[in-house]
Amino acid sequence: MLDHIAIQVTDVATSAAFYDTVLAPLGGSRTKEFGEFVSFGTTGHTLWLVPATDAGPGRELHLAFAAADRAAVDAFHAAAVAAGAESLHAPRVWPEYHAAYYGAFVRDPDGHNIEAVCHTPVSDGTS
Repeated sequence: MLDHIAIQVTDVATSAAFYDTVLAPLGGSRTKEFGEFVSFGTTGHTLWLVPATDAGPGRELHLAFAAADRAAVDAFHAAAVAAGAESLHAPRVWPEYHAAYYGAFVRDPDGHNIEAVCHTPVSDGTS
């Protein structure tokens, strides 16, 4: 159902560099630059970074990106931490969500809670 989402960021160049790094393990990349706006996606322009319109405090946004497998979740987390992101939760199974929910959470440069998640059970029969 989601076609695209735009989030306001305080520094588009800093945030774009962060998303270049953390979306690469998930197959995402920069897809368009339109003036000050920058988009990312695997196809199309799903995520847009736009300059903040005022100096007021931002409200935390949670974005969860689909990962093809658990290795991609691990790579996302490693890339984010290497890029200086705060790790909110290292990759692990979250059974309170469902038995195969494998996710990792970090903070982007504007304090947003960014997640990579894989819903596929491991092939050995365990969750």
